[in-house]
Amino acid sequence: MRVAIVHDYLAQAGGAERVVEAMHGIWPEAPIYTSVYDPEATLPAFKKMDIRTSFLQKWARNSRIHKLALPFYPAAFEHFDMSGYDVVVSSTSGFAKGVVTGPETCHICYCHTPARFAWRYHEYISQGGYGKNVQRVLPWMVHYLRSWDYASAQRVDYFVVNALNTARRVHKFYGRSADVLHAPVDAGRFHVSNAPPEDFFLVVSRLVGYKRVDLAVEAMSRLGLPLKVVGSGPDTARIRALAGPTVQFLGRLPDADVTALFSRCRAFLFPGEEDFGIAPLEAMASGRPVIAYGAGGALETVVEGETGIFFREPTVESLMEAVTRLQAGSWDAQRLRAHAERFDVPTFQARLKALVEARYAEHTALYAGIGLPTHSHRDALHSNGTNGASAAVAAPLDVNGTSAAAAAPRDINKPDH
Repeated sequence: MRVAIVHDYLAQAGGAERVVEAMHGIWPEAPIYTSVYDPEATLPAFKKMDIRTSFLQKWARNSRIHKLALPFYPAAFEHFDMSGYDVVVSSTSGFAKGVVTGPETCHICYCHTPARFAWRYHEYISQGGYGKNVQRVLPWMVHYLRSWDYASAQRVDYFVVNALNTARRVHKFYGRSADVLHAPVDAGRFHVSNAPPEDFFLVVSRLVGYKRVDLAVEAMSRLGLPLKVVGSGPDTARIRALAGPTVQFLGRLPDADVTALFSRCRAFLFPGEEDFGIAPLEAMASGRPVIAYGAGGALETVVEGETGIFFREPTVESLMEAVTRLQAGSWDAQRLRAHAERFDVPTFQARLKALVEARYAEHTALYAGIGLPTHSHRDALHSNGTNGASAAVAAPLDVNGTSAAAAAPRDINKPDH
């Protein structure tokens, strides 16, 4: 089975890039197609892989520039030749799903989130990085890109998503059902310290508006508790202005330093709403509890009272109250670690490999036997009945042990699948 991996861009070192690294571990001979590649800005592991870039590489490689190339990304991915592959696995929160594949090629999209620039424009623009002149033009550009994003989603043969939360968005914006396979945490990178936790809380995040790091900084400043903030971004100056003397900004740090901070902190703060979010699991893999905003992907990784605490309103006061509750409790580091290991890379790889092989066999049989199905027919075959098929035809695959009937997801995180 000839496999290609496609990813939006390799110009940062975030959770999506770690997913691609894990994918490549399943298919080590697979080339990785991407729009731009900056080897110094992304994970060092990619230097040993076969990276194939688009025409944007010549002028949009720098992370400050590649966002300004927004209208050119559709063409960049449509220009890739996928004709030599049996399976294309795209990893995307934007453009990679737009590659054009022939009917004989099975395209499986691992969607981190439907494109924020298209479907959550105001949240996206709050991240910064765009001047006033660009912001005047951007709404018109996004109108075109939203249409393209929907059309490109219809080219995908099968969707896999990182969370039930994302499955709902895929259903809402694309009208497609999806398998749910939680993104992996590399538990081997983290360790539980034998020493008691030190007297500081931790945030590890890009400093952009929707991450709501401002809530953590204000709450800890008002409580007078030590907070270390790891990360950088366009919101840095605004957030620094909110900080009291107990808040320390560390900027970007090497992985080894971040790992050490996770193992030493009292607790990890996760104040924004994410589609999934790997960082809480990294904290748990280090034996440290999490204080998370009770929405989005955190609801699928944090167990209230066992691995962390939720604050229910996106306010400083609600977060302060949660910090007080966490300090009053006790936390079993080994239990936290065991919970994180359920999301470990080898588990993710085994389930994704099995899923891809099953979908490829199904795709091959479908096209060999009954011709070209419509999307409604295909999704009906994979639904739990909400798209018109009988639940007996194809019940949801339950991987993570939860469900979201509105999106008809198949959760494949349970070991029996």
